Amino acid sequence: MYPVLFEIFRFQVGTYGLLYAVAFLAALRVATHYARRAGIDTGRILDLGIYALLAGFAGAKLLLYLLDFRLYFGHPVEILRTWRSAGVFHGGLLAAVAVSVWYLRRHRVPVAPAADAAAPALALAQSIGRLGCFAAGCCYGLPSERPWAITFRDPRAHQITGVPLDLPLLPTQLFHAAGDLAIFLVLVLLHRRRPPPGTVFWAFLLLHGAGRFGLEFLRGDYRGPAIGGLLTFSQILALAGALLGAVMLARGRAASPSRSPR
Repeated sequence: MYPVLFEIFRFQVGTYGLLYAVAFLAALRVATHYARRAGIDTGRILDLGIYALLAGFAGAKLLLYLLDFRLYFGHPVEILRTWRSAGVFHGGLLAAVAVSVWYLRRHRVPVAPAADAAAPALALAQSIGRLGCFAAGCCYGLPSERPWAITFRDPRAHQITGVPLDLPLLPTQLFHAAGDLAIFLVLVLLHRRRPPPGTVFWAFLLLHGAGRFGLEFLRGDYRGPAIGGLLTFSQILALAGALLGAVMLARGRAASPSRSPR
């Protein structure tokens, strides 16, 4: 694909990094829109976006190193080779959520409405970011002879991400992007119904977790040792998130006032 979009005076502008920057700006736009509707100070959301971005990046990297701590402990130079990688999404999500809850409580911003504002922003950012993965060649799929399989041929993509060249692969990056875009649209529709606070965020966890769990089976890149030889750590976290989302949605529905009998 196109891991490097263009070059200026020997300075390479990576497609991956550029699309992630676009994803971040789009997420801020969406989050501030729904925060304004909920009566939340948009300035707080903009500040929170910076904190969450930094925490997410650090958390994603940390989990990446923890999953293969023996490799990185024994060969520290390998850490330098992962500087272009975004890391493990769920590590970033957990860190971003923890920092966000701390920030919101410190500034007395209601957590549930803020989480609802962030949910569609996260889905949209993930969708755009996956296009960056596709351009760079990371997060690639299993070898396939399907008509929709894609073949990477840029040596820079192989150098940066390790994606096999001249081998048809499932475009799991595009599957992720399409799935996250669908989740974004569902959450937008859910927002229009003005559900109880927290509903949109729990729906995001359920939908994203279920989708990520299934798509992991189609991935061909190395994502750390499989637990029990079956599931990756990302799948376990995705499944846990989906179950948590389902339980919280069920609790919210059970706690909602029932219609009075006629």
